[in-house]
Amino acid sequence: MRLSAAFRSASRRLPVGARCVPRNSSLLVSATQRNLQVGNHRVLVRTASSTGGQTSEAAVKFRKQPTRGDGSASEHAIREVIQKSRQELSQLCQENIAIKPLLAIIQMSEDDHLLQINKKMAAEVGLSIMEISLPVTCTEDELLEEVLRVNEESGVHAVYLYLPPSCTSSRLLNSIHTHKDIDGVCAVSVGHVVAGDSSRSFIPPQARAVMELLSRHDASLEGKTAILLGSEGSVGLALQCLMEKAGMAVLKCQPGNTSLQKQLLEADAVVVLERSPSLLHPHCLKPGAVLISCSLNQSECFAGVGGVAVSSGDEVAHLSAAFRMQNAVQSVSLWAERQRYQPWRLRPLKLQPLSPVPSDILISRAQSPKPIGRLAQEIGLLEEELEPYGRTKAKVQLSILDRLQDTPNGKYVIVAGITPTPLGEGKSTVTIGLVQALSAHLGLNAFACLRQPSQGPTFGVKGGAAGGGYAQVIPMEEFNLHLTGDIHAITAANNLLAAAVDARILHEASQSDMALYRRLVPSVNGVRRFAPIQLDRLQRLGITHTDPAALTPEEVNRFVRLNIDPDRVTWQRVVDTNDRFLRRITVGQAATEKGHARQAQFDIAVSSEIMAILALADDLTDMRRRLGCMVVGSSRTGTPITADDLGVTGALAVLMKDAIKPTLMQTLEGTPVFVHAGPFANIAHGNSSVIADKLALKLVGEEGYVVTEAGFGADIGMEKFFNIKCRASGLRPSVCVLVATVRALKMHGGGPNVSAGVPLPKEYTQENLELVASGCSNLKKQIEIAHLFGVPVVVALNVFKTDSQAELDLVCSIAKDSGAAAAVPCHHWSLGGRGSVELANAVKAASHQENNFRFLYDLQMPIVEKIRTIAQKVYGAHDVELSPEAQHKIDYYSQQGYGSLPICMAKTHLSLSHMPDKKGVPTGFILPIRDVRASIGAGFIYPLVGTMSTMPGLPTRPCFYDIDLDPVTQEIQGLF
Repeated sequence: MRLSAAFRSASRRLPVGARCVPRNSSLLVSATQRNLQVGNHRVLVRTASSTGGQTSEAAVKFRKQPTRGDGSASEHAIREVIQKSRQELSQLCQENIAIKPLLAIIQMSEDDHLLQINKKMAAEVGLSIMEISLPVTCTEDELLEEVLRVNEESGVHAVYLYLPPSCTSSRLLNSIHTHKDIDGVCAVSVGHVVAGDSSRSFIPPQARAVMELLSRHDASLEGKTAILLGSEGSVGLALQCLMEKAGMAVLKCQPGNTSLQKQLLEADAVVVLERSPSLLHPHCLKPGAVLISCSLNQSECFAGVGGVAVSSGDEVAHLSAAFRMQNAVQSVSLWAERQRYQPWRLRPLKLQPLSPVPSDILISRAQSPKPIGRLAQEIGLLEEELEPYGRTKAKVQLSILDRLQDTPNGKYVIVAGITPTPLGEGKSTVTIGLVQALSAHLGLNAFACLRQPSQGPTFGVKGGAAGGGYAQVIPMEEFNLHLTGDIHAITAANNLLAAAVDARILHEASQSDMALYRRLVPSVNGVRRFAPIQLDRLQRLGITHTDPAALTPEEVNRFVRLNIDPDRVTWQRVVDTNDRFLRRITVGQAATEKGHARQAQFDIAVSSEIMAILALADDLTDMRRRLGCMVVGSSRTGTPITADDLGVTGALAVLMKDAIKPTLMQTLEGTPVFVHAGPFANIAHGNSSVIADKLALKLVGEEGYVVTEAGFGADIGMEKFFNIKCRASGLRPSVCVLVATVRALKMHGGGPNVSAGVPLPKEYTQENLELVASGCSNLKKQIEIAHLFGVPVVVALNVFKTDSQAELDLVCSIAKDSGAAAAVPCHHWSLGGRGSVELANAVKAASHQENNFRFLYDLQMPIVEKIRTIAQKVYGAHDVELSPEAQHKIDYYSQQGYGSLPICMAKTHLSLSHMPDKKGVPTGFILPIRDVRASIGAGFIYPLVGTMSTMPGLPTRPCFYDIDLDPVTQEIQGLF
């Protein structure tokens, strides 16, 4: 958010020692005198202030009161409050070195005696101040804007409004965060005081001052009578509640009340909330009574009152300021407490599973999800860490990682599967069922981290990826369609870079060096300056000049000429739709492109390197660095050309600045889910983001569980999870869950092929132990692959109604004999989390087993040897065979210094081999590597195995035939 002109002006005028903080702050408001205007009397809302966090050399000086001796009772009270507050704040700062206590003052008038009192009190306590002076011509909307701006500043712990009463509308006062409302004037704060729950908000300082003075005049207030004279307002209402809680009988009166004189003679205490100089005389009060004035200009009016203990407005103002600072210190303490890890208070949603199980969409719509803000509160997120996108989803701020940096990580669980078949294995369903069981049924903190579905499979053949049955992410329509726009941002950024490549080729071909130079470094108001990204390029070129006029012609040539070879451009355009006719295209055919046509192609958006970067980046800085390192092609001399060379990195980061934040959603049972990134596992590395996993691991706490899913089989998604994602993140998995189904195992055992929409052959609907036993060879191999990395394995057998008990028992027995720590039938699809409790207990037990996690290969191995290691140890190949083009690329990448990157194999997901129809465990085959590409920004080399395509095509009957929108209800039909 941009700073307002007033805020920028205030920041420039800060006194020595005062601070200005980033725009995330809160606001303290003083409503002590709200609605207390009498006639034309101007009552100002008062603010707390300070001088830069240092104890002021000019100690607070308290004026002698013209009543009752030297006023030592109030002075003692003030000094006690200030000393206690100073000690508490000092202790807080010692325990939390990151705390920089800051009080913001928003004012529309010059400094006066009352404002100076508060500033000096703040200095005594040790609070820094930030003053924002606004012109008296400010409208209410402009004032509210300033309040909201400061309200958002996380570095501001309290705000004090010093404004004319005409400006302190309820709209303004109620805009203040309750936990920063140190003057206790917003409706919520006042409501807490009235309800007797002042621990949840702040008591108005003036009301506290009056109660303190009353208690010092009389140790016991029980049974005493008191009159509150003047307008009620927030202070009057709060004061009445406090008096009644102390056992006093309270009567509220207004000037002109005919029975007032009689009531004054009977009262033990009288509190004047407004200036009324002609109201009281010496004979008005009974001897021994207490008279307290809350008006700063009232003192002279009571000088002649004899036999009455009098506290003047000046005395009340000083003590109110002291309590205001105490409230400010308490707000700092509350802020510090909120920064710590918050225990979960998750309230699961109830499920009532039906039989037979309805369609996924009907189940999703039958459940009412929690408001996303409530779920965030339940799992310990702060309000300022949430960016809602409607009622049921929200982005979360990465600042959570800083806040919880000292919180130990929870257990890290990866869900993979056997080699997938058209029958489906249900990894997403198992993932969701497992976290529902852990949280909703075992009472453990558990987070699911899932990828965002691509529009390609959603409208193509597979459908969505929200889970299924009673183990889903809801609302499932929002999950599967657009979500918060991350894939659109990736598409826009990817294609901007593609456009930049072709535009640079064209402009370099049609302009001289100096013409290019003048356009790349334009004259603005007669001055030429390099952009920061251009200065970085000059540095990489070894050119030390920073003045554009100082470059030699040779340096100008080196700077402006990228000399991109059109035949060696590797950066492709993307679209998030299965469109086979974009697999090979020709660009630049218009006459305006002057004959610069070339062959190109489109890839599916989720295969973009930018998607891989989103999934692997640690933060915004790391993402920007990776974006700048992306290689888009080579120059005619073989030099890699990067996004930084094109000067587009900053623009890419801007397009991706919101996409880097994970999206918070929930399961059917109200447990939390992060949805972030969506790289394909057969093309890219196939895992949700490092950022989402890291955030979830902090939020669940040391005894919690984060369950993340790897795409396709363990030979692809899980291998890349271990070798690529875990290397990038530094995270180490606790357990691997391998998902299998009896039906899929039968296909691996030699069962007949199946087609979507065609009834299943009897082999899949009737008991067939022979097929199951044969197909378990694939399950054994996937368990073996997981053991290569030293991680305990739990097999989750996803149960279908056609499975026999004998088949289930056989699979579990074979899995355990193959080294699985446990093998558990799961019924989450039909029962939700309750159907996965046994799996949850098995995962919990396995997470405490010995873990010897290790990588499969050393990064310093040659590229070919790393490829061969994966092919032989994971896929079971005899060896690899490189095409001449693949060998040439490997040599080139090694020469360019990319040889130490991990490997991301682009291979069919339908078989352990490169042949999709080879089920079970093929052996003895030669794995063909037809091409090798590099994603330098993402940080891996990816060989293309066989005829692997990076752009899927639509089937004869795509899913979109069944999808429609009801124009009346606006409900989506036929999505699932």
